[in-house]
Amino acid sequence: MERSEQLLNTLWKRGREFLGVEYPILGGAMSWLSESNLVSAISNAGGFGVIAGGNMPLELLKQEIDKTHDKTDKPFGVNLITIAPNFKKHLDFVLETEHPYIVFAGGLPPRDAIAKVKQTSSKLICFAPNVNIAKMLVRGGADALVIEGSEAGGHIGPVSTSVLAEQILPTLRKIPVFVAGGIATGRLMMHFLMMGAAGVQLGTRFAVSTESIAHPNFKQALIRAKAKDAVPTSQFDPRLPVIPVRSLINGGTREFNTLQLGLIQQIERSVMSVREAVEELEKFWIGGLKKAAIDGDVEQGSMMAGQSVGLVTKEESAADIIAGMVKDALGEADKIMKFTCG
Repeated sequence: MERSEQLLNTLWKRGREFLGVEYPILGGAMSWLSESNLVSAISNAGGFGVIAGGNMPLELLKQEIDKTHDKTDKPFGVNLITIAPNFKKHLDFVLETEHPYIVFAGGLPPRDAIAKVKQTSSKLICFAPNVNIAKMLVRGGADALVIEGSEAGGHIGPVSTSVLAEQILPTLRKIPVFVAGGIATGRLMMHFLMMGAAGVQLGTRFAVSTESIAHPNFKQALIRAKAKDAVPTSQFDPRLPVIPVRSLINGGTREFNTLQLGLIQQIERSVMSVREAVEELEKFWIGGLKKAAIDGDVEQGSMMAGQSVGLVTKEESAADIIAGMVKDALGEADKIMKFTCG
């Protein structure tokens, strides 16, 4: 075995063993897109697919899990949004079936939800958008973390991936930590592994994969886009807390800004509560993403994408994406070994 392969195998051993996969490369849980077809393709290619539970009706989530089991015998996760209306129903179901890997996203998970998972054989993976939440989740009982930087697509946190990695990877060694946000190549993956990451997560590249059910218009828009085209939404008034969403600028982005301003006016007139306004904003993103990703309306729909979209140049199979990541990582490892060892 070449030295570069030995180095890579050493660096991601912890992630491989935790996930039970050949390559600790996770597929980001993307609403509407991370369903059985894409999830099973990622897992069958040696990675770790993750179903996006999101706002799915419970019966649909059950069907997607069953269909994924039909298509792969490899490990995969189920991502549950802690602020989604169906979160408790989703959680009760995956706990009842003791699904091996449960992923919590969408904010700090309720303590009782973590406690319920810890009473089962399931492993819990949680998202951390900053160092304080990361430490809280470790103390609370998370089995692994995904630290996601603001370069990611969809709902994002306030801190960049590089800063999160510098803050967390050298010091938080108790549990495996996977890095997400702006990652599209094995070259960058290799350097995060050297910093202490157990693996990485990709979303945007897999959204454009052959197995992704995304509409051709959606895929082509991402392929044409540059990194600078994926920008976060703005918050116009602190009375209406808005979690930034990174997406490509289009008519849908401008429509969201108009909606936000209208909701602020309704809050001012006491026509609507802040909670109701936040729910309206979330409904916009749910419907807007389907309009773009599934229906192909790339002008008015929500074009969620990370800044790594600038590195997406073609549609490839999940297997080719993962194989390319590994090849690039080995190439980078070879450079490092030659530089350090001669």
